[in-house]
Order: sequence, then structure tokens, then C-alpha cells
Amino acid sequence: MPIQQSDVLYTAVATAENGRDGRVATDDGKLDVVVNPPVEMGGSGVGTNPEQLFAAGYSACFQGALAVVARQEGADVSGSTVTAKVGIGRNEDGFGIIVEISADIPGVDESTARALIEKAHQVCPYSKATRGNISVTLA
Repeated sequence: MPIQQSDVLYTAVATAENGRDGRVATDDGKLDVVVNPPVEMGGSGVGTNPEQLFAAGYSACFQGALAVVARQEGADVSGSTVTAKVGIGRNEDGFGIIVEISADIPGVDESTARALIEKAHQVCPYSKATRGNISVTLA
């Protein structure tokens, strides 16, 4: 169920100039980066790109969701890491993205780790936002 405007606790604001070959910055100045298409897509690859920014946000959000479900389950996920791989490619509408999420959770056995990752995928706001829209694989 979507949240309502009255439920919003924080709003991030970022402005892009010149799309994929320019600059993007947040209104508070904490993020201000050059963006360029990657070499694989014919760009210079000098700056970051939207897929890297999305991967960074998704992995951080998923790590937070993992911590929440771990607390609920009484599991220790300290020292864990989450990696998001965001791929972009052509589809019937032009371009689309796919995501692969993996987590390394050294403090738990494999079956517990898998269960925690599955539960985190159900509560992570990025996972909720992308569900049914793009392919997200849990590795």
C-alpha cells in the first residue's frame, strides 16, 4: 500500500543538469557529482552514472531492511554487507534495468541468511518500489 504525503518523514531532493552527461546534486549540497554514460554505452565513463547511484541507494536501503528483520528474528548480522548489481540494456520500449542483490552475512548459517534476505526483500522500500516493474534476483 502506498504511503500518503502526510506519512512522509523525509524527502530527498536532487536536480540533474544535462541528463546522463552532466551533473546531479542534492539541494543540501551533500551530493554533487558529474554523471557520464559508462564506456560500455559509448560514454566517457569519467563520472558516475545513474545505475551506480541506484545500486548505491538500493544496497544501503536493503542493508537497513536486513538489520530490521535480523533484530526481529534475533539474528546477528553485524559485519554483513549487501551488494546491488544494476544492469541496463535494451528492451522493447528502449531501455530497462535489472538488479541482483546479494548479501554476505558471516554470523549466520546459509539457510538463516537466505531467510533473512527473503524477508528483507519484502520490507525494503526499494524492493517494494521495484516489485513487478523490474527483475530483481536475490543471490
